[in-house]
Amino acid sequence: MTDDRTKPEIDAPAGPAPADLVVRDIIVGEGAEAKPGDTVTVHYVGVEYETGEEFDSSWNRGESIQFPLRGLIQGWQDGIPGMKVGGRRELVIPPHLAYGPAGGHFLGGKTLIFIIDLIAVG
Repeated sequence: MTDDRTKPEIDAPAGPAPADLVVRDIIVGEGAEAKPGDTVTVHYVGVEYETGEEFDSSWNRGESIQFPLRGLIQGWQDGIPGMKVGGRRELVIPPHLAYGPAGGHFLGGKTLIFIIDLIAVG
């Protein structure tokens, strides 16, 4: 994957949030395919569906992040497998696949949108 990508922009969507996970490939990669339980290296940006407010971004830290899929929210565990290195994928994740109902985590009860660039699979 080339390093000339820039941080994606996410526009606040119109209409109600989906009840189920939405997976959309923006760029289909041509490298190794991520499988459940893999460790992945990614760049990502996350925003709240309702407001379009960004809550996290590896781009802002200036470096990609690596982690095992099994340690992530269910929406990532379900939405990243099948993605190939070099790809960019949008995930729209409802609360039950993210941080659960309102009241616990600060993102609880919220539908989240992530755009993820898959850099490596290990």
